Amino acid sequence: MKETLIARLQEGNLRWQQRQDEQTAMRRKTAAEGQQPYAIVIACSDSRVIPEQLFDAGLGELFVIRVAGNVLDRHQLGSIEYAAGHLHCRLILMLGHTGCGAVGAALDRGGDGFIQYITDEILLAVGEEKDPLLACEKNVRHGVEILRREFREHPEIPTEKLEIRGAVYDIASGEVRWLED
Repeated sequence: MKETLIARLQEGNLRWQQRQDEQTAMRRKTAAEGQQPYAIVIACSDSRVIPEQLFDAGLGELFVIRVAGNVLDRHQLGSIEYAAGHLHCRLILMLGHTGCGAVGAALDRGGDGFIQYITDEILLAVGEEKDPLLACEKNVRHGVEILRREFREHPEIPTEKLEIRGAVYDIASGEVRWLED
């Protein structure tokens, strides 16, 4: 079983390498010159949420950080600090989505083992909210608040040069709905 799955990944990578299109030129360009993403997107690990596709972005355009429930810890904050400080990204987007399993698990008070680290963080954000969509929005807003607070306290990255926003992706319609502050 494992060999079959690894073979599937290997075959997919070979197909991807062999495509002779604009992606090939962009791969070579970013390999030689480095990446220059214009935005940082913190998104859920859900396989239906692919920021590069949602925003029709190519290689090197987005700096994507994916973690279940789009929660933040020091590892994600360090990655964001790198992208903002060294790659000069000026937009940070906290992107939640409908049908999020991590938010659902938090609402069900589930999550044993390592998953509890994620559900506990989501519960801090959503409080007693029971509606999955409203809980998702609260989780996104919570992440935006954390980002704004953390980067206000870090003078290495002037916050006046950063825009931090939140949005929710609808997995059924494909629409990204931007949340107001």
